[in-house]
Formats: sequence, structure tokens, C-alpha cells
Amino acid sequence: MITQDLHEGWTLRAAGGPVPDAIAGRTIPATVPGSAHTDLLAAGLIPDPYLDRNEAELVWAHRADWQYDLTLTTQEPTPDERVDLVFEGLDTVATVSLDGAVVARTANQHRSYRVDVREGLTSGEHALSVHFRSALEHAEAERERLGARPAAYDHPFNMVRKMACSFGWDWGPDLQTAGIWKPVRLERWRTARLAQVRPLVTVDATGTGHVDVHVDIERSGLTRSDDATLVLRATVRDAEATLTLDAGATSAVVRLEVPDAPLWWPAGHGAQPLSDLDVTLDVADAGGAPGGAPLDSWHRRIGFRTVELDTSTDEHGTAFTFRINGRPVFAKGANWIPDDHFLTRITRERLARRVDQALGAHLNMLRVWGGGIYETEDFYDVCDEKGILVWQDFLLACSAYPEEDPHWSELEAEARENVARLTPHPSLVLWNGGNENLWGFMDWGWQEKLEGRTWGHRYATELFPRVVAELEPTRPYSDGSPYSPGFALDVVHPNDPDHGTHHEWEVWNRVDYTAYRADVPRFCSEFGFQGPPAWSTLQRAVRNPDGTPLTKADPVFLLHQKAEDGNGKLDRGLAPHLGVPEDFADWHWATQLNQARAVAYAIEHYRSWWPRTAGAIVWQLNDCWPVTSWAAVDGDERPKPLWYALRNANAPRLLTVQQRDGHEALVAVNDTADLWRATMHVSRQRLDGTPLAEATMDVRVGARSVTALPLPADIATPDDPTAEVLVARLDGVLTVHTWVEDVDLALDPAPLEATVTGVEGGYRVDVVARSLARDVTILADRVDPAATVDEALITVPAGGRASFRVRTSAPLSAADLTAPAVLRTANDLAPLRAAVETPA
Repeated sequence: MITQDLHEGWTLRAAGGPVPDAIAGRTIPATVPGSAHTDLLAAGLIPDPYLDRNEAELVWAHRADWQYDLTLTTQEPTPDERVDLVFEGLDTVATVSLDGAVVARTANQHRSYRVDVREGLTSGEHALSVHFRSALEHAEAERERLGARPAAYDHPFNMVRKMACSFGWDWGPDLQTAGIWKPVRLERWRTARLAQVRPLVTVDATGTGHVDVHVDIERSGLTRSDDATLVLRATVRDAEATLTLDAGATSAVVRLEVPDAPLWWPAGHGAQPLSDLDVTLDVADAGGAPGGAPLDSWHRRIGFRTVELDTSTDEHGTAFTFRINGRPVFAKGANWIPDDHFLTRITRERLARRVDQALGAHLNMLRVWGGGIYETEDFYDVCDEKGILVWQDFLLACSAYPEEDPHWSELEAEARENVARLTPHPSLVLWNGGNENLWGFMDWGWQEKLEGRTWGHRYATELFPRVVAELEPTRPYSDGSPYSPGFALDVVHPNDPDHGTHHEWEVWNRVDYTAYRADVPRFCSEFGFQGPPAWSTLQRAVRNPDGTPLTKADPVFLLHQKAEDGNGKLDRGLAPHLGVPEDFADWHWATQLNQARAVAYAIEHYRSWWPRTAGAIVWQLNDCWPVTSWAAVDGDERPKPLWYALRNANAPRLLTVQQRDGHEALVAVNDTADLWRATMHVSRQRLDGTPLAEATMDVRVGARSVTALPLPADIATPDDPTAEVLVARLDGVLTVHTWVEDVDLALDPAPLEATVTGVEGGYRVDVVARSLARDVTILADRVDPAATVDEALITVPAGGRASFRVRTSAPLSAADLTAPAVLRTANDLAPLRAAVETPA
């Protein structure tokens, strides 16, 4: 196998559509892998689409055609040599030509293409071209041919196999990329090659690991050597096995056994040992042994673990509980979208930073959402290494999808390729049939609009489960999210919280976040609340053209707020809790804080009901550009206050006040392998720390379990809810509970004394609370965009202390780090409410 990468020397030019005069007729260097947008940006021909209102200036590109050209220099193949042109990914509707002859037509971003180009290939130069048609116009033509299908947005993204969010989403830009987005190469080979390798890994009750290596082989078909006897060899750890393939055989299974296999565990449950698995393909010598240099080889890392999905019925409904190596695991997760709208800018290092942020927030699962992509090997490698469980959607999202060909054939091809590709990764624990499509059919008015046309139900219930069962039977499959396992759509609603997976979007869209406690879902796979990005991200990327200070009503801000009535929902969400400040900087802080509180409120509720509730996957971990969204990490990679709230609410040990049987109780959640046994101190006190009632309790919480502790009546019942607080401490874990919202709480607007000390790598800010200080946070990026801080959203009871480590290379003063816009609390919103309620 000789590989020639084809990444250098490409050019790009517009090939049709409403292209601006400055671009029409121009030929520019192209980066491959890449996209037309990134090449035009590098050439200075378009403004940065992520900045200000530039996205709106690039709508013309939706209907543009593009052509990539390369002068390819190669050698004429020998008589026994195959030469394949391999595109790992084309985005999306492409015609590939070699020396003017069409060799391939493609219309699927989510699969690879291999073309035998041996015929006509001579030594010297050849012209290779890839012409991309507007994916939007292709989709519109399919809509006209097959009849419209309902979709979440106006563009018919459900009519083309392209990343759905490329057409815009309620958190993403509408830029509709085109280009050679994955590697391209020539492969020259003889006799046979490894077409596909699928290691199916299991562990039996004795601890022996089993690896069934399923191999598909393609033979060249050029000479009599095509019928040669072949030898497959596979090795992992100290295990080795070989298998002889008779002449003409094109598939085989090599079996390996590893006694006392080291188990791979999710983060928080154990280590993540990975083992090298190597497969080689050789021609057999006269004695049947491998002879000469291998024809082809394959290498991946695998992990030994088992995964089961418990969907049994009980008195509460239908479970949805992951079991890893036989152990039930509460899924502390976040939904994942592509980390950059321009996919080719996403590096392994960037993915590692994002996964580290997930781990830093005590997450153990990422759900790869169905409107994005089948993620890269880098993504799964990093998750393998760090113990992040991955739930992978098949790529259908929020729309009805036609089942007629070529759509069915394309979806089957992409499903088969990606299920096979991802088999080595122990992090992958679920294949899911799509996002909100079953729910949409039931509740979003689709049935009238469809008038009996196909909508994708057979993908979820026939095609995908068949592919998974055939190619990767060691992993579970779920029909969709949300989904009620085992029930027809007209028997149990797919979003019934008592059965399977549930999406909670009444909160955010229509009701206050306190409504999270109205349901005890078996597994909440989507819920969330919006908030703006970090201040310095806004200052860099979202600016008024005349330089005036930003407000939430400015057109440039609203272009980076994609949610329907997003600001209205933010304000309605603020009003009952924190009030709605008028000043933009204060509004920015209040909305970020309210986002954090809303999500933490939900997570603590869901975790308190383990094992009945077995998972909470927040929408969403990351952003793909600078935008107001549900993300915990913004498009400039900065953690928002929500990230700190995730870390606090998902901590291995949690103490939270919840309702039980109509009364408030302290619920202790222990997601560790050790017994949690300690004495808890509980007090009801005035906001200034004056004690009113106290108690101690001996607490014993088993490993991976939850215990609810009723509160003594004199602590549970305040004399003056507006001026009192409950404080509970258990073995270093603190919870603070008030009986009314901040808008009704008599908070001291300036409760802190702060000192700043220079330390290695930055500064330490120490605070002491004279009165209850809620959600103390240092917005360090306001004084240095590169600054980071180790803690945020720390509530400090009267007399308590907290320390914050600010990492920065900037020379800052104590006044800088304790300025009112930098050192913030929920308390400082109180006088702003008064000013709004009582105008001068």
C-alpha cells in the first residue's frame, strides 16, 4: 500500500451563482482539507463571518458553485497495481473529474468515496477537478421532486446529506460551507487491501477479554495474484492470532482472548487503560505463513469494557440506565455540537481542551447531536483517553426526512461506514436514531403537512437498528431522543418523562425554571437555559459599526442571538428571580447568572432522584461561534458562569435541599465508590449570621447512592423568609438555601470585604462576607481577556471566607480585580431592581 496525499497545490474559483465582482473570475490558493469560506477569508476576499454583522453580508454564498483544481503528478501503474482516488469527505454536492472525464458524483458530506482511476493514468501530469454545486439549490430541487417535508427552519436541510446546522440553527450561523473537508489521496496497491476492520470487544464473567476482529477484504481483480491465499494476523497485548484465507475469500473473523483484561471505566469510576490492536494482511508463502512485506495494515487502540442499556419496566415506568462493566452509572452529561462551524479549523488540541472542560465540570458523557457530524477519530480518541462516555446520534434532527432513494441508500451507506469506523472506541456507548424527529411527528403539526408522505420513521425503527445489530451488536441502540422504549408512538408519547429519554423545553420556552421539579424523568437528554458569551468575547466579536457601546437591542447583538424571541425569554426568565437590569453590563451578568442557576436547579433535582432518574444531559457544552446560547463554554473557549454551575451541581458529592412528600429535605448525593459518613451541621440564621436554630445529624450515604434527610421543623420553617437562610455543611460540602427568590430577599448589596495578593502566575483574591453573599464571581476577562479564574458562583454565608485564584500575565491592581464590574455577586443586583422599580 503506497499512499500519496493530495493536499498541496489546489486552487479555488467561483464556478457559478451570484458571486460578487471582486471574487468572480479570481483563482486563489486553496487549503485542503478546507472550505471555500476559509479560503476566501485567507485571501482577504470576504470579512470574517463570525464578526459583527458579516454573516448577513455572505448570504450570496448560499447559491454559489465552486471549483477546486489540482495538477496531479504521478506514475503510470504497473500491470498488477490498482490505483484508487480516495476522498474521505466532500462537502457536499460534488462532481469529480480527472483529465476532463467525470469519475464520481457525490451528494453526502457524511461518507467517504473511493474511485478506481487506474485506467488512463500515465506518468506525468493530470488535471483533477472537484466541482461543488450549491447544496441549497440541490436540496430545493429534491424538495420539488419529492414534495416538501416539515423542518425546524426554512431551508430544506432535510433534503440533502449535509451537516444540518450548516444551514443555521438557533445558536449557529447560516453559512452553508462547500469544500474538500477531509483528506484526499491516491492509494496504490496490489493483490488485496483491508477494506474494513471492525473489532468487537467484550469481557466475560471471568474477566477474560474477547476481541472478534471482523475484516472485509477487497481484492484488486487485476491478475491471477488476486486469487492468492492470504494471511490475516491480529495482535493485542500478549494475544496473537492468525488466519488463512482461501483464494477468493473477502471476509474473515480473527478471534483474540486476553485473560484478566484491564477494564476501561468512565471518568469517576476507574481508569481508562487502552490496548494497541494491530492487524496485517499478507500473501501466504508456500507453507501458509505470511511472506514478504504486508499488503496492508491497520492500527487502533481499544478498551475492554461492557455496555448495557437497561430499559426494563418498573413501578415508575421505563428505565433508561447505562451499565458499564455491570455497574449502573448516572450520566452526567452535556450535548455536543461541532466546535467550529468551519469544521476544518477544529484540531485535536482544541478537542482535548474542550473535553478537559467537560471533565473539569465533573461530566462523564457527551451526546454528539444529530444536526452535526459523526465526530472525528481525534474526538473519540480523546474521549477514550479521558473516560468520557459518548452517545452518538445518527444524523437526523428536528425534521421529517424522505425515505425514497437516493436518500435511503445514502443514509444506509453513511450509517454502515460510520458504525464500522467507530467500533474500536470504548467511549462510544450508544447509537441513537436521531434528534426530536419522533416527537416532531407527534406534536409539531407534521402529520397534516405530510399528507401520508414518508418522514423518516423507518430509518429509526428499521434501517439504523438493523445496521447496528449487524455491524456492532455489542453496543445498544435507541430509536431516538426523546423516545419511550418499547412503545408505539400512538400508545405512549415519545417525550413521556416516565419512559426512556425526555427533553424538557417547556422551561426556557414557556415556564419558569422552578417547573423542572414538576417531573422526575427517567433520563433527561436535553434541557437548558440561555445566556450571553463572556464579556471579552462580545467586545471582540459583536460590535456596533459606529463604535457605540453595545445594548441587547442592537441589530448586531440580535444577529448573534438566534433563538426565537431569545431576549424576551431571557428577560421573562430573569424577572421572578433577579429582576431585569436596564444597564447592559448588569443585564449581561444577571442573564449569565440566571442561566447558571436554572441549569443547576435542574441537575440537582435530577441527581437527587437517582436511581429512578439515571442521567441529565444539559444542552449544551460548547459553541461554534460567538453567540448568545445555551452553552457552558462560549465560542472563544471561555467558560461562562454556567460551566462553574455544572461543576458544582455535578460534584461527586452533593448536598441539596429538595422537596420530598410535600416537605423540604436535605438530600445527600454520593457518586463515589466510598461510603460517605460524617456529621452534618444545619442552621437557620439571619442573613447577617445571627443564629436562629441549629441541629446536627449523623449522615451515612452508601457508595453511588442518595439519602434524603428530613429537616427539623424549627429549621425548615423560617420566621421571616425575606431575611433568613438555611446553611448546611457535611464533610466540607456546603449548601445554602433561601425560602424566597432574590427579588424578595433583603440582601446587603455590598456584603464583601476583599483583599488582593500577588502570587505566582497571577493574583489571589480573598473575600470575607459580612452578610450572606450569593454567587460571588470574579469576571476576570473584563480586565484581561486572557485571564482565567479557578472558582465562581461561590455563595458565602455571613462570617465565611472564600479565595479565588486569577491567572493572568497582565499587571493588575487590587482596584482592577475588585471593581464593581469585576467582583460581582447576586446581591449587587438588588439596588438595580430598586432603581428600576422606583424611577427618579
